[in-house]
Amino acid sequence: MPPNPLIDLAISSFVTFFVIIDPIGLIAIFNGLAVGLSAPDRKRLAYRGALIGGSVLLLFAVLGERLLGALGIPLPAFRAAGGAMLFLIAVEMMFQNRVQRRAETAQHAVEEPRVDDIAIFPLGIPLIAGPGAITSALLLTSRHKGAPLEQGIVLAAMLIVLAITLVTFLTAARLGRFVGPTLAGVATRLLGILLAAVAVEYMVVGIHQVWDSAQ
Repeated sequence: MPPNPLIDLAISSFVTFFVIIDPIGLIAIFNGLAVGLSAPDRKRLAYRGALIGGSVLLLFAVLGERLLGALGIPLPAFRAAGGAMLFLIAVEMMFQNRVQRRAETAQHAVEEPRVDDIAIFPLGIPLIAGPGAITSALLLTSRHKGAPLEQGIVLAAMLIVLAITLVTFLTAARLGRFVGPTLAGVATRLLGILLAAVAVEYMVVGIHQVWDSAQ
C-alpha cells in the first residue's frame, strides 16, 4: 500500500505536539500545583489551564506567520532558529533538565501570593504553551500555507494532544500513583530523542531555504 501523505502528516503532527507538550511529564507538576485544592478547584484549574494554553497555541498557529511578516522575520530563518531551539529542548529532555526546570517554575508559582492565577502561569503558559509548542504550532501550519486540509489536520492533531493533556490533568491524582519518577523519566528521554529528529529536520530545511534565497 502506497504511503498516504495526509496520514503521515497527522501522525507526525500528533507526535510533535505530544512530545513538546509532554502530558505524561506534566502529571507530577500538575499534582504539585494542585496541592491543597478541593476536587472542584482541581477540575477548574485543569480546564482553565488547558483552555488558556490551547488558545495561545491556536493564536500562533493561525496568525503566527502574519506576526513574523509584520516583524520582518523571514519564515526560513525562523524555521532554522526554531529547529535549533527545539533541539536544545530535546537535549534537556534527554538529560532530564527540562523536568527540573518545569518543576522549579511550578514551585516558584505556588510560592507566589497570587496562587489563584496558576492556571495562567505557569500551567497555561509556559508549561502547555511554551516556546517549543508555540514554535511547532507556527512552523507546522506555515509549512502547509494555502492548503486548508493539511492545516486542518495539523490543528486537529494539536487539539487532540490538548484534549489528552486535559484528561491527564483531570485524572492526575490517580495517574500519579502509577506514573512514578522512573516511568516518567524513561518516557521523557524517549520523547526527547524523537523531538531531536524533528528539530534537525527543521534546521536542515530552514538553512537550505535561507541559503537558496541568498543565491
